[in-house]
Amino acid sequence: MDIQVDFSGRGVDYTEEEIAVAVEAMRVANPLTQGRYQSAFEEKFRSFNGAGHAFAVSNGTCALEIAAQLCRLKDGDEVVVPSHTFTSSAYPFLKRGGKPVWADIDPRTRVVTAETLKRALTSRTKVIVAVHLYGYVADMPAIMALARERRILVVEDACQAIGADIDGVRAGNFADFGVFSFHSHKNLTTLGEGGMLTVKDDTLADLVPLLRHNGHCPFAFEREDYWIPAMGNVDLPELEGERLWPANFCLGEVECALGARQLDRVDSINAQKRGRALAFIDALREYPELVFHRVETSRHNYHLLAARMEGSVARRDDFIRRMMKEHGIKCVVQYYPLNRYPFYQKLGFGRADCPAADDFFDHMISFPFQHNMTEDEYRRMLAATLRTLDEQRRRRLL
Repeated sequence: MDIQVDFSGRGVDYTEEEIAVAVEAMRVANPLTQGRYQSAFEEKFRSFNGAGHAFAVSNGTCALEIAAQLCRLKDGDEVVVPSHTFTSSAYPFLKRGGKPVWADIDPRTRVVTAETLKRALTSRTKVIVAVHLYGYVADMPAIMALARERRILVVEDACQAIGADIDGVRAGNFADFGVFSFHSHKNLTTLGEGGMLTVKDDTLADLVPLLRHNGHCPFAFEREDYWIPAMGNVDLPELEGERLWPANFCLGEVECALGARQLDRVDSINAQKRGRALAFIDALREYPELVFHRVETSRHNYHLLAARMEGSVARRDDFIRRMMKEHGIKCVVQYYPLNRYPFYQKLGFGRADCPAADDFFDHMISFPFQHNMTEDEYRRMLAATLRTLDEQRRRRLL
């Protein structure tokens, strides 16, 4: 059967107002990068998220790259990362000399907790990467208390959790660094790629513009002629005598203009997705075969809608296969535990004690759940889910 409801790579559709803002920036932005739209986007994001310092970057991975460098890892330093997450949560820290130690997840919330992280800590732990996977904010107050007690830096990977909060404190605003993605699939997206980095420490924040933009900085002396000795200066940022390497992680002006405008409705997008998620979950309350994480508050923005299929792995695979072949609904399986990838096994990081993460991945189903899903597509997906579950029940009774 042809695909009737796709697992779309596009999370939202742009409004006419958002399109107009992007077109206007295309017409008038000068330059098309590192200009007034970037400044406006960063200022608006600081206000929206409650961050002291926010820096627009070309994507969420770039934000993680800068955060990893500012953590100043030494060989042998350990970085605790969930095994159940996207690869970008881990490898920027390996590039800086960190050794990953895989943390398990809580089987109910599907994210790390202070307890699962604590089991992975050693005397060599330098950094914790706390990931708000699927759009649910991990227990950051407890995680931060653990980290402060052990004097461990925390990077909050909020790439999927923009706008979500705990008691009014937004995701990405608890830890030393907050990382956001505006990838095409997210609840806020800036033309396919984009990201934001928030930084707590003032001294570290002062270094980010140089790290983001090729070491560009002003000359440290007055100049009579603007072109002498050169139009602009470049330098190696330094932190306590340690040199840091810059890159080009800039986000264009059109993307910044669009992102600033879309911030106006991200809370509405989150609320609409949460409402639809709860309706879907509640419609399946008589089917314990599918176990969802049901959260009524703004702690979950339901970037994704994932469930655990009770029973065998074969049953999960049968469900996904039938949904696609018989109904054209494309469900997927996401976030292969990182220690199971050849990428990390080749580097010697293939061992993990993460039974909950392994079990969840082996039984998980992620449903199509983009914001721009039509009501007809939503109803078609729900009806197909009910029919497929009923069919599985009948087959088991025979």
